Amino acid sequence: MNTPKKAAFTTLGCKLNFSETSMISQKVVASGFEKTDFDTKADVYVINTCTVTDNADKKFKQYVKQALKHNPEAMVIAIGCYAQLKPEELADVEGVDMVLGIEEKFNLPHYITEITKKPKAEIHACEVADSKAFFSAYSAGDRTRSFLKIQDGCDYPCTYCTIPLARGKGRNGTVEEIVENARQVAQKGIKEIVITGVNIGTFKDESQGKTRKFIDLIKALDQVEGIERFRISSIEPNLLTDEIIAFVAKSDKFVPHFHIPLQSGSNTLLKRMKRRYLRELYAEKVNKIKSLMPDAAIGVDVIVGFPGETDDLFLETYHFLNELDIAYLHVFTYSERPNTEAVLMDGVVPKNIRQKRSKMLRGLSAKKLLAFYQSQLGTRHNVLFEKAEKNNQMYGFTENYVKVVYPFQSGLVNTIQQVKLLDINLEGTVTARIL
Repeated sequence: MNTPKKAAFTTLGCKLNFSETSMISQKVVASGFEKTDFDTKADVYVINTCTVTDNADKKFKQYVKQALKHNPEAMVIAIGCYAQLKPEELADVEGVDMVLGIEEKFNLPHYITEITKKPKAEIHACEVADSKAFFSAYSAGDRTRSFLKIQDGCDYPCTYCTIPLARGKGRNGTVEEIVENARQVAQKGIKEIVITGVNIGTFKDESQGKTRKFIDLIKALDQVEGIERFRISSIEPNLLTDEIIAFVAKSDKFVPHFHIPLQSGSNTLLKRMKRRYLRELYAEKVNKIKSLMPDAAIGVDVIVGFPGETDDLFLETYHFLNELDIAYLHVFTYSERPNTEAVLMDGVVPKNIRQKRSKMLRGLSAKKLLAFYQSQLGTRHNVLFEKAEKNNQMYGFTENYVKVVYPFQSGLVNTIQQVKLLDINLEGTVTARIL
């Protein structure tokens, strides 16, 4: 009996990448491979790349070295956004054998029927403009939570972003296809689904002779049996309609947690970024959510150091965020990306200033999160406990994204328990008592 070849996977970047890695790895296993951890010896190492930040680019090379350290004869394959955007660049990295583009990655088993190191890396990548297919995906490695891909690509020409260049035009599956995937997730015993994509609010299904939008999709998902929670990962403020907010407020399954990209609190910079809203609309959306769901957690993406960001414009962002009733920030330090409009703009912010501003906003985020957690102490919430164990402690999240710590009990893994939130720990978690 032949021992099956082993394949290992690692993912850089967003939740969408994680859902795709999971689906691709399932296809590889179905073709006869055994899946193993990336930090062990394997015959094939697959690195799903990201192109949002310079750091992700650098991490790719680190993972290549890590793979070859475990097995110098292993086949190393790059897939993902960076692989589509800069295939030649990745192909030139020592030790890389193959680079697969936006569509080719979903046919990975075809490319690994023979495992041999290549004298020169092979590139298989179609032109991104030619990619119109939608490949559905969901992650299934975590017993408690799954990332469900509903949409891919983006039609928004934000001046700092390479995602449209890497993933192509916006496209999505049908309502029926996505609902079926959610049912498959439920059959695996997973309790929570995180809805993900590049620009999920643009979802539009025109099959069956009618147009169904994101609101219609989430109403259909709300009916899926076996899933106890749906979480909307990230949605543009101009696409987060009052109807969506009102639906989430009434739903028993869609949780009161929103992640809404802002990028800047300065209208001047929002226009330079070619965002499709102004700060006034953003504030309206936050106020609408909190009026219907006072305990809702709202997370914010923000970029610091964008070209033209003066001290005054940065302080506009800082003060705007300080006044908003939000729970936390994801702070991104602007980095120049080739083939974007922003890279040619004047008003370049020195990198040391970018780092200083990033540190200020991260400090503000910590303050916001502490205030949000304090507002929840003494209240009752439902926690989905996860498998992860550290120092005999287990963790879970409330429906409104408060991270709870509790003494480890294996019987609590992947269960939802009602708790009372008690105290905030130094590590940024909240202790609780199960009711």
